Amino acid sequence: MLYYALSTFYVLTCVILLLVILLQQGKGDMAAAFGGGGSQSAFGARAGATVLSKATAILSVLFMIGAMALSIMGRGGSGSVVSGTAPPPAPISAPKAPATTPAATPATAPATPPATPPAGTTPQQPK
Repeated sequence: MLYYALSTFYVLTCVILLLVILLQQGKGDMAAAFGGGGSQSAFGARAGATVLSKATAILSVLFMIGAMALSIMGRGGSGSVVSGTAPPPAPISAPKAPATTPAATPATAPATPPATPPAGTTPQQPK
């Protein structure tokens, strides 16, 4: 339950971070970054931190913490390379013996009881 709540919070954080980044104004041309512009610093004049830049910083921290938390919660109990524990071994099953039919092995065929004569008659002896 907690995993699904954290996943929903993480997706919302990602969408809001995307929107905040896209709403920010550009800082200048790429040419200004490499000396082609007339600005005094490498990336243009630095204004004070705006609400959008503060929101970007906060949401990026939430993004990283959420990614780590989901990766820890979602690993599912298998062995970890970091902790050095191995996953449980798979069960080994013995091979099955080949099936034999009763007609193929007469020694194992069930014996039929001798027929009983009807009442009042004497059994006949073989000749």
